Formats: sequence, C-alpha cells, structure tokens
Amino acid sequence: MRAGLQDPQQGRLPLAVDHGDRGGHSADIRVLGAAARHVVIPSFTEESRGMPSSAEQSAVTVLGLGPMGRALAGAFLDAGLRVTVWNRTPGRDRELVERGAHSAATPEAAVSASPLTVLCVVNYDAGDAIVRREAVATALKGRTLVNLTADTPGRARDTAAWAAGHGVGYLDGAIMTPTVTIGTPGAVFLHSGPEELYREHRAVLDALGGTHTHLGADIGRAASYDLALLDIFWTAMTGYAHALAMARAEGVTARELAPFAQGIAAILPPIFEEGAREVDEGTYSGEGNPITSAVSSMTHIVHASEEHGIDAGVMRAAEGLARRAVGLGHGADGFLRVTELLNPR
Repeated sequence: MRAGLQDPQQGRLPLAVDHGDRGGHSADIRVLGAAARHVVIPSFTEESRGMPSSAEQSAVTVLGLGPMGRALAGAFLDAGLRVTVWNRTPGRDRELVERGAHSAATPEAAVSASPLTVLCVVNYDAGDAIVRREAVATALKGRTLVNLTADTPGRARDTAAWAAGHGVGYLDGAIMTPTVTIGTPGAVFLHSGPEELYREHRAVLDALGGTHTHLGADIGRAASYDLALLDIFWTAMTGYAHALAMARAEGVTARELAPFAQGIAAILPPIFEEGAREVDEGTYSGEGNPITSAVSSMTHIVHASEEHGIDAGVMRAAEGLARRAVGLGHGADGFLRVTELLNPR
C-alpha cells in the first residue's frame, strides 16, 4: 500500500480487516529452497541467535527513507527507541537526525547497530541491491530482517530462502495504510513468517501503531494479501475514474456524482462477504442478479462511453469475461462465476 497512497487527506483505507493477533502454521516448519511453494526460514533459538540485552532490544534500524521509511523511523523515535537510519540518497535523514536518530554511513554499519532491521524501499530489486551485498549480509547474520517492501509473493519466498542460507532471521510484511497513519491507531500491518520470530520482535513492531496481524508461517502470505487488496483498490479507482469521465461527458460534475458513488461503495461489504462464501464453496448463485443481467448493464456502459469517445477498454474486458461465462452455460449464475475463468479450480 506504500506506492501511490501518500495523500494526507485519505486517513485509514478500508482495505484490511482487523483479525487481531492471529497466529498461523507452526513456526517450526522448515522448508528451504526458492523452488518450494512455501518457503519458511528456520526458527532460531535464543541461544543460537545470541539474544541481545534488553537495551539492545529497544534498538531498531530502518533502511530506506522514502516517505514511508521516514514515517516508520519517526514512529520508532516517538516510541523512545534507539533508531539508526540509512538511505542510498544522502540528506533524507536530516530531520530524523535532528529528532535523535543515528545516521549510518553504510548499510552494514546501520544493520550492525540493531538486532532488528526494517527494510522499506520501492521494490525487491532495490532491497536486494542493499541487503544482498556481502558486507551487509555478513552484518545481518544472527539478526532479524523485517521486509516491509512491496513486491510479489514469489520474491518474498526467494528472499526468505536467501536469508535462511545466510543465517538471517526473516519476516515479510505489508503496510496497508498511508504514511499519515503510521504511529497512529489507524495503521494496518500484515506479517508472515516464523511465529516465534514475529513474537520476539512484536514489542518493537508495535511502536509503529495500529493493527498487526500475523498471517502464518508461509513467508509469501503477507504479499499475497497485499496484492489482492491492492487489486481491489486500483481496479476500483480505475472504475471510479471512468465513471467520472462518463458522467462529466453528460454534464454531471464529479462533486455531484460523489455522494451517490459513496452509496455504491456502501453496498459492497455484504456483497464481498457473500461473494467470498460463494467462491470458497463454488456455488455462485445468480438468483438476485444473474450474469446475463450484468452483461446487459455492462454493454450499456460501453456504448455510452464510446459515444463520447471515452475509452471503454476496462469495461469491455469485464464484459468479455461475463460473456464467456454465459457462453459456457453459466448465464443464470452470479457474476463471481468469472473467478473460475480467471483461476480454474
């Protein structure tokens, strides 16, 4: 949720459900190798990890000082932790240093300053360029890396396998709310990886505020949630942008439409809940609104858009999926039958 969602007027986004501190699969599972479907880094005992003193436990390093990285470091500072920061581009740590953060000259020096390092950069390519350097990997050995960088589940599993091979404790995570929520009750964080490692560092992570949910030992699970939720957000925003363009073409201003758009959004939560049950059970009831009806309304949107010269590509794609479902004999089913076209069981 980090990229593109930094508007300070947004507040908490309704993209994550608070499930509380929910544990997952056993943290004792050990699966190594990037080719494994579920890559879980080994658990570390207190003896093998060389548990730091309580004073050291209150120290944390932040690598990456973009808008979100600065927000994370700031929240740690506000919580009274000893914070060490490093950024590839010099100068971004000035305000944090003025607030008490320690600026490291190199990423390996930054990592060496704390038992826990939080990485938050633009993607895993950028993250790998930092932590997979030999000097940094050596400094990370016996310590824990929490990666809050957004990327794919496969990249998370690959990094977990690398971490396991270098004696690094590894947790993957996702931030589901904008920078302004960090350090407040409105923040939402998802974590995946060994549960005992997560619990070991939970007190420090709690300094970031909000809700922290552990999704299980499968290291790719946080990224899976992140991408699925971002899929909802960005396709919804694309639909909203298209709706505003179509309304404007008919002389309806965005502000005039907005209250009614909010009404549409308000009916979605129960539809999401019922749809989730149907997808899991494979039922797809179309009693209230069959796909044939959906195709009809989608066609109206396409025609009205194109009459005004508005690109209807997104709606044409949705209409195409619905028509395929009808062609396969599912015209009486609900719209989410298209899930089976996208990802057959």
